[in-house]
Amino acid sequence: MSREADFIAALRGFATDPAARGLLDDAAILTVAAGELVLTHDMLVEGVHFLPHDPPESVAWKLVAVNLSDLAAKGAAPLGVLAGCGLGDDAAWDAAFAAGLGAALATFGVPLLGGDTVRMPAGAPRALGLTAIGAAAPGGAPARGGARAGDMLWTSGTIGDAGAGLRIARGAAGPAALLDRYRRPAPRLAAGRSLAPHVHAMADISDGLLIDAGRMAAASGLAVTIDLAAVPLSAALVAFDGDDRAARLAAATAGDDYELLFAAPPAARQTIATLSQPLGLRLTAIGRFAAGEGLTLHDRDGAVPLPARLGYEHGA
Repeated sequence: MSREADFIAALRGFATDPAARGLLDDAAILTVAAGELVLTHDMLVEGVHFLPHDPPESVAWKLVAVNLSDLAAKGAAPLGVLAGCGLGDDAAWDAAFAAGLGAALATFGVPLLGGDTVRMPAGAPRALGLTAIGAAAPGGAPARGGARAGDMLWTSGTIGDAGAGLRIARGAAGPAALLDRYRRPAPRLAAGRSLAPHVHAMADISDGLLIDAGRMAAASGLAVTIDLAAVPLSAALVAFDGDDRAARLAAATAGDDYELLFAAPPAARQTIATLSQPLGLRLTAIGRFAAGEGLTLHDRDGAVPLPARLGYEHGA
């Protein structure tokens, strides 16, 4: 068999949902109940989204996780994924990636429905894509641009761990827990489903807390103010990087957190707080939306000038 046939055969072992048709057809046939479907597609490119020496199993996990994170931000339950894989010169890497893909999908209980493979030119960086399909909750999928003046801005989990993990992956000395947050992010699927009925807007934090909060405000036609001192940091990150203004700005602009960012009215504060314990996830109010436009920051010492870089942007 060819390299491509070998790779598809490896995927066939866990593409067991009837919709996948054994990966023997050119399309998947998915039967769903009436309601909204949520579709998203994200890519990972070697040297841009992951390092050449990152383990292939971790790259596969991240490819799955970042797409499921988009579904989480819409309060959607995953139905399946379609994978697009650029095969490189290293057959062992491709095999390990395929195994990691199967393990990640099994962890989240998501079926592989199909996709495509191509052979990359010799020496080209790897390019990997995934389309995730989900079913929105009965109330519908919250938009990024639904925030209202007076809404509070919330985030799940802790911010900045993945950015520190990237520095560790590049050679800095630091704890494995932070490295794991960079290589194996956790999509907040259960939290997204639980929060969706109570929020006006929701997105995931992929490019950095500040840039993604600014995007939510702009999409909503509002201004947003963030209390930098309220941004939740993990104990591991504080031990690694400190807790001063510079460290907090670094955390808030680092990206790759894949936590949820959401806007909700003040009246929902107690409801949201009660969700934290059953979800086993920290939910923290960090700011507020108001009439106007733009992003402003403050901390315990007063106004904080915006950094030149709010987060990651392709081509910036």
